[in-house]
Amino acid sequence: MTRYWTPRAVVFGVIAVAGLVGTWTYNAIAIIERTDFLGDWFNNGPAVGSLTTDLLVMAVAGCAFIVIEGRRLGMRHLWAYIVFSGLTAIAFTFPLFLMNRERHLERQRQNAAAHDHEVEPGASGQGSTVPA
Repeated sequence: MTRYWTPRAVVFGVIAVAGLVGTWTYNAIAIIERTDFLGDWFNNGPAVGSLTTDLLVMAVAGCAFIVIEGRRLGMRHLWAYIVFSGLTAIAFTFPLFLMNRERHLERQRQNAAAHDHEVEPGASGQGSTVPA
């Protein structure tokens, strides 16, 4: 279970858990109190409007990064991060993507290093001929 876990992956994992717990604590309160969650979010003045715009722009940029970077690296199931950001929170799914990105990069590094060690002796052409 500890394969490919770099310190950066652990940091992003901790941030993802904090994002999930932090946002869903307030979501649970809103559900219990039966508040108009979106109405409260969009209608409480300029400060909340500023925060809303800030978070929405960050969410769009984060989703674009997930798709662009994930495709570049050949990661799979990128759609899940975007879908689950709407079901949980971008504060959870974006650091979760970053955590899995770090693990993907570490797996690529380890596979490349293992491949480099598999080179057969004499494969470079030196010492592969027997003198006559």
